[in-house]
Formats: sequence, structure tokens, C-alpha cells
Amino acid sequence: MAAYGLYTHIASNKFRSMLLLAGLFVLIYVLVFAGALLAEGILNSDGSVDTYLIAAWGDLVKAFPYATTGAALWIVIAYFFHQSIIDAVTGGKDVTRQQQPRLYNLLENLCISRGIPMPKLKVMDSEALNAFATGLNQRQYSVTVTSGLLKALDDQEIEAVLGHELTHIRNGDVQLMVVAVIIAGVVGFTAELFFRLLFNSNWSFGGDRSSSRSSSSSASSNDNKGGGGAIVVVIVAVVLIALAWALSLVVRLALSRSRELLADAGSVELTKNPDAMISALRKIENRGELPGATSAVMEMCVDNPREGFADLFATHPSVDSRVAALVRFAGGNDPGRLAPPSESVHAPDDQTEPQPPGPWSAASQPSGTSPGPRAKPSPWGRG
Repeated sequence: MAAYGLYTHIASNKFRSMLLLAGLFVLIYVLVFAGALLAEGILNSDGSVDTYLIAAWGDLVKAFPYATTGAALWIVIAYFFHQSIIDAVTGGKDVTRQQQPRLYNLLENLCISRGIPMPKLKVMDSEALNAFATGLNQRQYSVTVTSGLLKALDDQEIEAVLGHELTHIRNGDVQLMVVAVIIAGVVGFTAELFFRLLFNSNWSFGGDRSSSRSSSSSASSNDNKGGGGAIVVVIVAVVLIALAWALSLVVRLALSRSRELLADAGSVELTKNPDAMISALRKIENRGELPGATSAVMEMCVDNPREGFADLFATHPSVDSRVAALVRFAGGNDPGRLAPPSESVHAPDDQTEPQPPGPWSAASQPSGTSPGPRAKPSPWGRG
């Protein structure tokens, strides 16, 4: 579903969220079928490929209710506890007006100005400069900012960042990202479990053949054919598992990056201050890495410094392109890039910065002359 404006973008996000949830069940069924192929190929080494496929399909039919129930249960758990899981990873804690009056008032004013229900407010203790929004409905929405962001940004810049996150909530981007993370989490966990069982076990193909080496040559030929079929279906199963794992990651990484540009524009619409959004982006640039945070959390942040393969699956546009869009369409002014933290130049402790020459300094004297005795200034301002 293509999005051509704000309202179609919101509708598109809702539609894609439903598609992703349906895709979760499909990927689960693919994993169950691949697991059945693995089990049939490992436990029975004297069948043909067709035999294994038919048996695996029968196993899938039998396991269908259990797989469906498991996927639905995972969605329910994620629906109610995803915020607790994210808080456990990031260390975010709820704050009140008394604890963070500056931050709380800025967010409350933005919500009141547009009639938006106020989300929960959280602060995580980190020197990184970043923020993100989470939640699946009005009762769950929350905005988390880092303590480093509060120190580095002024009120107008913080207000712009909060407006950016509120726009993500209003546009339905947060719901889509959380659903994508749910899919990637359950599929990735299941796929990794299969791979660990496969490569860390002592299973071998054709194990029964060691006890039948004294049988006739025709039986040996049939065993070899069956062993070849087992190897084929196991390879097919591994490919299916890897494909499901890769698709779960692509679903999460290939989400439209236009959502960040729309969130920037929404922040400007809320605050009427494009310069504040641009300045905030420039300060956050290259300073947003959250230590210990998973890639799923970083993909929900204002800026994600982690890039995909050749930037193909990067979840955020570059800060330069976002700033350029704000300059072009919102009339903002770009102060230019700030030096990354690693390139900041600090003066040695035993040196002081040179002071500009004052009216009585030697630098203010004409060349070739030395400063004479300073005349006592007159109380009337004349020497």
C-alpha cells in the first residue's frame, strides 16, 4: 500500500502492521515444516525425498494448532510486556513532573497544543544523545530520552526531539516497529534454536547402516539412495530456516525510511521551529549509540548510527539528508556538522586558552613601542 501523504502513511502503517502479523504465522509454519524435515531426515535415513516431504507435511498438519497457539501466545506476551523488556534492556525508568519538571512540562505543552494524549515519560541513564518511543496503544505509549540528551540540548531542541517522537506515535510508526521487532524476535529465537540443535548434536545420517553392512548389495544400494534423500531434505530444511531468519530481519530493516523524514516534518509542524530540529539532529549525530542496546532498540531511536550492508538496509536516512530536507521544505538553517566526540580537540591541562588582546595588552601597542606606565583613569571616564 503506497503512501502519498500523512493520512495515507498512517493507513499504510496500520495495513502493513496487519500484514506483518499475518506474516509471523506464515514464517512460524515454515519453521515448523523445516523442523519436521530435519526430524524425518535425521531419525529415518532410508527414505526418499518424496517420502520425507509427505511425512513432514503430515507433521505440519498435526502441529498446526500448536504452532498457531504458540505464535498467538507470543503476540499476547509481547503486547503486554514488550515495554518491560525494553526497559530491562535500556534501563529506562518512569519519571514524574516532580523528578523532571523541565522535560515533563515540554512534553505536556506539546500534547496540549495538539490535543494529543500524553504518553508516559521515561529517562535512561546514558551519556548518549538519543530518544525513542514505544507502545502499541494509547495506554502503553511512552517516550524515553537519555540523560545525556537532557544535558546537551537546550529547551527548544529537546522540544523538537519530543515532537519527533510524538509524530512517530501519531503516525503509527511505533506500532509498526514494535510488531516488526516481535516477528524478528520469535523467528530469530526459533531459527537459532534449530541451528544449535543441529550443529551441537551428535546426530548423523545413515546411522542404522552400520548394523547392516553384512546385508546384500541391493539393500546397501537402497540405503545409499535413502541416505542421499535424507541429506537433501536436511539441506532443504536448513535453507528454509535460514530464509525465514533472513526474511524476519529484512522485514525489520527494510521498513520505509520516509517515516523519519515525516517525523522531522511533524516535529516542525508541532513546534514551528525548524532550526531547533536541525540543531538537535546535528548535536545527536554520531553521539547516539546506546551501550548494550540491541539493534531492535536502536532502530526505534531518533538517530541510529548503526548502518546496514552498504547502507542498503539502514533504518534511518543520513542526518545530512534529513537536514537538507528541513532546509529545503521548512526553511531551516543548517549550522553544519559538529566534530565527532573522538575528534574533539582539548587543550592540555597545563595550558590555558589564549585570551583576546585587551585595551591595555601589549598586542594593542604600535609595533616598535613598549607599553608605558598606565595612567590612572579619571572618575569622569577620561585618562
